[in-house]
Amino acid sequence: MSNPPMYGELLPLDREVHKNMKLDTTVPVVRRLADQNSVFLAAVEFGDACKEYPIVFVRAGNGDNGKPVVAPLAVLGLKAGSNLFVDGDQWTGNYVPAYVRRYPFAMARLEENTTNVAVCFDLKWPGFNDTTGEALFKDGQPTEFLTNARTFLENFEQESERTRLICNLLVELDLLQDMRFEATLSTGEKIDVEGFLALDEKKYAELPDDKVLQLHRNGLIALIELHRLSLTNMNRLVGRYAN
Repeated sequence: MSNPPMYGELLPLDREVHKNMKLDTTVPVVRRLADQNSVFLAAVEFGDACKEYPIVFVRAGNGDNGKPVVAPLAVLGLKAGSNLFVDGDQWTGNYVPAYVRRYPFAMARLEENTTNVAVCFDLKWPGFNDTTGEALFKDGQPTEFLTNARTFLENFEQESERTRLICNLLVELDLLQDMRFEATLSTGEKIDVEGFLALDEKKYAELPDDKVLQLHRNGLIALIELHRLSLTNMNRLVGRYAN
């Protein structure tokens, strides 16, 4: 089982093995993101995220059909290992991406090439213990706390799948291109950000009417506009380095 960014070691929850486990929710999570300059963003989050984070796309390997896979990210910093929205134990942004809010839990496949998934937890997270916090099980059954966490995770996975299908359509229509962002900080330091994708304005403008209608009916026109709007936040991130 691979560990996604932010996670130390994912382990499936077991009602017998972990029957006494509790989660101390007062332990701050955001420090886990202090060196993450981007985080996955589901399409349903674009409306909230575009107000403060640049939304870009990145290549994420190839799918089972051999075609390229892309995924959207909220940009949190313009340097490697730099998150401009973490200040000590506090998240300074107004919107916290769902990827962050689900921590320290996640849904994960138990084996490669299988649809068998389970609720997992980060074994390395110090908030888990047997004495303090929210109980995960009671009398061998999930507590309301864990049930609510599972519901959130299932919704997250559903939206992630929807996002994957949306991105597949963007790739199919060849609407993304490599982008580069350059800026100079107030200190004189130059920043050159590469490795991300953004809308190819020329190809978008030249789409035939039937494809535009397809995008409209799939709700992608609105998402594309939110993506375009969000890119103005690149300069706002530059300003944050001056604070």
